[in-house]
Amino acid sequence: MFFRLVFKLFLACVVGVAALYFFPQSPPFPKPPQDSIQSLEKADVETPFRRAYFTSFSREEILKHYERELGKTVIPWLTLTLRLTYPPEDAQVLIRDQTRSVHLPEIVHPGRESLFVNIFEAQTPKDAITYRGYSFERKITVRYIPTSPLIRLIILVPTFLLFLYLLEANLKSLLLIIKKVITK
Repeated sequence: MFFRLVFKLFLACVVGVAALYFFPQSPPFPKPPQDSIQSLEKADVETPFRRAYFTSFSREEILKHYERELGKTVIPWLTLTLRLTYPPEDAQVLIRDQTRSVHLPEIVHPGRESLFVNIFEAQTPKDAITYRGYSFERKITVRYIPTSPLIRLIILVPTFLLFLYLLEANLKSLLLIIKKVITK
């Protein structure tokens, strides 16, 4: 009887934390770094979930900025943030075809939203980055992939039910083993 009560309390805590993490809306499209200028070139404005900016921020400053921006959720202390790095060649698939890249990280809130930050830096003088008469160190292209709470619910409920089934089956086996050990 005691184990059932503890099990139910544990499940209530798991469901509560999952609801707090998964069900708030995704944050809006992140704001650009402070010194940046938004590119209005045709390829950089063709979708509302992809924007490009010219900046002189360092790579680390850019990534820290976007981690802070993406971290502006309802409960920031509960949000898990991961940073994944892809080969620059993948920018043509993950960002847009013909996108040039030297660094391609993804900032992820697992099971929620994702933000790709493609960073292009001039490697040779012919690749110099200029826009409207100004020179910049980098061009960043940001692709935001928000998710709907409804889609998260559709994925989470079957996953949680499977988790309960497997947990209950394993707990029954574990309790049987403990009873056998105790009775010997």
